[in-house]
Amino acid sequence: MDLLNNLWSEIVGFFGVRQFLEILTQGEAEKFMTYEGIVALIIPVIPLLIVLELILGFIYKKPQTKVYKVIFLIYLFNRIVGRFIALGVVAFCIGVFQPLALLQTSMTWYWFIYGYIAWEFAHFIYHFLAHKVRLLWCLHATHHSPEEMNLSVTHAHFFLEAPYADLIRTSICIFLGVEPVLLFTIMFIDGTYGAFIHVGENLIRDARFGFLNKLMLTPSHHRVHHASNPLYIDTNYCNLLNIWDRIFGTYQEEDPKMEIKYGLTRPINSGNFIDVYFGEIINLTKDVIHAPGFINKLKYIFYPPGWSHTGEHKTAKRIRAAYLASK
Repeated sequence: MDLLNNLWSEIVGFFGVRQFLEILTQGEAEKFMTYEGIVALIIPVIPLLIVLELILGFIYKKPQTKVYKVIFLIYLFNRIVGRFIALGVVAFCIGVFQPLALLQTSMTWYWFIYGYIAWEFAHFIYHFLAHKVRLLWCLHATHHSPEEMNLSVTHAHFFLEAPYADLIRTSICIFLGVEPVLLFTIMFIDGTYGAFIHVGENLIRDARFGFLNKLMLTPSHHRVHHASNPLYIDTNYCNLLNIWDRIFGTYQEEDPKMEIKYGLTRPINSGNFIDVYFGEIINLTKDVIHAPGFINKLKYIFYPPGWSHTGEHKTAKRIRAAYLASK
């Protein structure tokens, strides 16, 4: 019985319907008009879309079962190992940086706009570093390992990535004056949309969304971000507002004539949990062990992925520059 109860609890937790069921069982339908009720209605959307996307994959005979299998294992592993770490990091950052805040905001529409722009800036910084510092890339690469794009990819993360991501994002936002309640609201909205932008072609084929593609970051932009094509590599770091990609020159639109190749630039067995979850850490360890001299060992850790002490660099910057130069 305990096993069945635990299984039911995990299913309810995955689909995010706990609050929804509590409101229904209490017979307080009016709560759905409150912030709490709206949150209860929104949280299950992405998990339900994942199931729909999986079903459509079988209907279209493009099931992507290898991706779903490994990401399911990653989801279970992260639930066990890293469940509460990120929340603790957020609380720590609030306690440290709120007394040092440059200004103080409140829950008003204009501070919400300010807070969202600040959050996107903080997200850009975290995401940029995740691609440009090899140690951080080892944690982030799990998210880029799947060779197909679908909503389940949003669960493909190394368990330590969320804590360091929230350490950077929360610290910057709190220091810039985004007060905690406003920050948590933005994190919820951005997290929900951040999951949605991983939607695959089985659910939405053309994800450019017309004129919105020029105004915001769409799933099309994020498909580009997950691509290993030389033109697309290391672009589109933002989540909803692509303002910072435009400012820092990392913005790239999808070319409808170019087939997207998902996954890493190195050969990978995307159906192997060890290779997907620990592969980059294993490769970094090998490079550090074999690197001549202490300085080169440090460079392998902190320089961009693809850097080599031999000078034969295969960094994203070089790969993209060579491609653009050949056009």
